[in-house]
Formats: sequence, C-alpha cells, structure tokens
Amino acid sequence: MTRDLYEAGMKVRREVLSPEHVERSTKNADSFTAEFQEFITRYAWGEIWTREGLDRKSRSLINLAMLTALNRPDEFKLHVKAAIRNGVTPDEIKEVLLQTAIYAGVPAAHSAFKWAREVLTDMGIEL
Repeated sequence: MTRDLYEAGMKVRREVLSPEHVERSTKNADSFTAEFQEFITRYAWGEIWTREGLDRKSRSLINLAMLTALNRPDEFKLHVKAAIRNGVTPDEIKEVLLQTAIYAGVPAAHSAFKWAREVLTDMGIEL
C-alpha cells in the first residue's frame, strides 16, 4: 500500500506542481532529505490530494490561505503556480487574500499580495 500511495502521490504532485519542479525536488534529494521527499509524496500528495472530498481548485485555494497565514513565501509562490494550473483565476487568488487579511491579518495578506503579483507577472498573466 505504501508504494501505491507513493505512486499516486507522485502522479498528482507532477500534475499540480509540474513535472519539472518535482524532478528538481527529487533529483536534489540527498541522504538527509530523501525520506522527507518520500514522506510528503506519500502523505500530502498520495493520501490527501487524491481524496475525493475536495477538488484540486478548492485545495489550492485553501493552501493559499494557509500559507499566507503561516507566512511561508516559498511554498506560497509555488502554490500560486499550482493554483493557476488547477484552474484558479487571479481574481480568485485576490479574493482569498482579502479574506485571509480579515482572519489572519493584514500584514500577512500584504506580503502575499506582493508574492502573488510577482509570480503571476513572471508567468505572463496580465493583472
């Protein structure tokens, strides 16, 4: 079952984050980080992202809110790209960040707006 979770997780991870990103992450794994890469692939991607309870778009929106609240810019930027791949629009990202400002704080949302603009601009998406 563990191998099945890993394979299912790797499939979803590639589809959501991009094959190139996953290839870099796994290729750069070493004896210190390899188990962590396997762990997140099995559990985050194989157990959670494959569940039927929420679609990928909803999961992406939730991730953006949580990563904003937790002030995690690197993961936030990665998940902005993933959100776009999952059908989230820039306007929906804006709405999530406005909602997050109220419940997680204006400073957190302020930073997230900056990070999102940077990623969307780099992706060539007109705002």
